[in-house]
Amino acid sequence: MRLMATVSVVLATLMAVPAQAADKVVLMLNWYVYGEHAPFYYGKAKGIYAAEGIDLEIQEGRGSAATTQAVAAKTANFGYVDVPTMMRAAIKGAPVVATGVLLQTSPMSAMGFVEKNIKKPEDIKGKTVAITPADSMTQIWPLFLKKTGLKESDFQTVAGDGQTKLNAVINGQADLLLGYVMDQSMKIKDATGKDVYPIKFADYGINMVSSGIIANTDYVKANADLVRRFMAATTKAVEAAEKDAQAAAQAILDANPKGGKIDTLTQGFELTIPLYRTAETKTKRPFQVTDQNMTDTVNLLVEYGGLDAKAKDNPKAFYTNDYLPKGDS
Repeated sequence: MRLMATVSVVLATLMAVPAQAADKVVLMLNWYVYGEHAPFYYGKAKGIYAAEGIDLEIQEGRGSAATTQAVAAKTANFGYVDVPTMMRAAIKGAPVVATGVLLQTSPMSAMGFVEKNIKKPEDIKGKTVAITPADSMTQIWPLFLKKTGLKESDFQTVAGDGQTKLNAVINGQADLLLGYVMDQSMKIKDATGKDVYPIKFADYGINMVSSGIIANTDYVKANADLVRRFMAATTKAVEAAEKDAQAAAQAILDANPKGGKIDTLTQGFELTIPLYRTAETKTKRPFQVTDQNMTDTVNLLVEYGGLDAKAKDNPKAFYTNDYLPKGDS
């Protein structure tokens, strides 16, 4: 009887101990939600983050620079941003580092309606291109011209902010705009129902990374286990989303009913997937960027993207693969 009473007390005590609470994590996106963001929502919906002991909150952003500032200030634990934008902040002293680079091939392109039949650089001659001055694509545009033998005198340009640039193409004031293959192209299609053809910078020898996960450097040091769990969950989320693009896109709408249209969200995500890997990382799991890819990116940004030349001294200061799960895909 005494033994049974003791066991009962022990069991009652164990039952009274609450389960360990999951770690609350805030991920801030680079912009309002679009197809590229599908893996994060899918991973949350499928319990992938919860399985790693993470209670994930996804917040929309207002640009990579603003999200980088939020991570530097520790108002967001992680950010999903344009890594070159993060580099420009880091070289000026912002305490941020990329803990995984997801888009290892650039999504930059010059795009116009398929019906205009602009499919190669030579077709840009005599056309009007809409740009946003000082944005990342406009900074790299001169390199694209150099690589393809185009001159600025070969075409006209109109300038404006992001929405003005979209409207210029939609309303016929411009034939093309500089945009991301999975972002602006889908916004144009949502607005018009018409397909867009992108002339991709990456197809003409412009090798540089794009979006990735960043964190505050002090936060990473103080929360190494949590960073590993977050990157493990995010890697699994990307891998799962790749296998079912439409379900991943639907996860966006389930969380944000006004987040877009299922067809273009799905198509946008499908256009994102090929950007995850280069020829060197095609057998690797997501986020495992190569040192050469990052070095090439730094060199291009120093020459064309306004990055301080001292960035060349130590490209590895901008990223780490140490918190990623090991192994091939």
